[in-house]
Amino acid sequence: MKEKTSIAKNIIENSWQDQDFDHLGLAYFDLKNDIVSFLEVHEGESKVIPHFFFDLASLTKPLTLGAYYAKEPQSFSLQDLLLLEHRGGLPRWAILGKKSWMNTVQQFDIKESEVEYSDLSYLRLMLELEKKTGKDLQELSSFYWDPELCFWKNLPEEAFCPETGFRQGEVIQGEVNDDNCFKIGRFCSHAGLFSTLKGLYYSLRNLDKQTELLKRMEKAFKEERRRFLYGWDTVESPKNSLAGLSCPPETFGHLGFTGTSIWIDAKSGKGWILLTNATKKYWFHREELNDLRRSLGELCWN
Repeated sequence: MKEKTSIAKNIIENSWQDQDFDHLGLAYFDLKNDIVSFLEVHEGESKVIPHFFFDLASLTKPLTLGAYYAKEPQSFSLQDLLLLEHRGGLPRWAILGKKSWMNTVQQFDIKESEVEYSDLSYLRLMLELEKKTGKDLQELSSFYWDPELCFWKNLPEEAFCPETGFRQGEVIQGEVNDDNCFKIGRFCSHAGLFSTLKGLYYSLRNLDKQTELLKRMEKAFKEERRRFLYGWDTVESPKNSLAGLSCPPETFGHLGFTGTSIWIDAKSGKGWILLTNATKKYWFHREELNDLRRSLGELCWN
């Protein structure tokens, strides 16, 4: 693993000037054997900054509802599973109101559909599960969290966060980038988790130990292949995937809007994490970031 991060350091250095972020965290790991190698690059310098928390963006989705499904699959109805896998017919996105967001999310009928990646689907599922269990989503999904993974409003006093963009002309730093999540203001399912690099790896390790996530996902791949499987994204085109060229067919993970990634091979337990603040300047330029994702991913699998 250390050899891979050494090679990755050179890849990152060679592409640094073309990137829109100024902070990066990378981990290559083997969950089955608890082997991991970490690399952090801050403003072009390879170093570790203590308590450095990245906005995980949509990695929140599998780390909340995906994790809860791994622990309590019996709590999910067929309709719940449709929402979990973005097959419930809800729109991709909407501008939500601070007070009216629940009414907006609850107005849609849940019916099986083609896959439509949807923040609203996850908010609706959150509300359905909270009503069913009488518990807050944070209570349902935080059973495996490392101390350095948390809701953005619960960041420790010593936390340092990178800039991730602008909101109403002000720099976003230490607050969630997602506008809907910011307006909702409470813990929710589609965005809002922050973590250090090590905190995210140790949380994944805890999740696998407590739910046998790898075995569950390997079994799921054998039974039925779907784009989103139990709350995790999968690989549709291994030759062009952001998980990296030559990724195994049982690879699952997720991407985050701020420039974050998790990818894991269910069979071997090997995988990688990439955390950045790629939305610091703007959100729509992704070519260099995605080239880097592919290169770092290919290094993981080869």
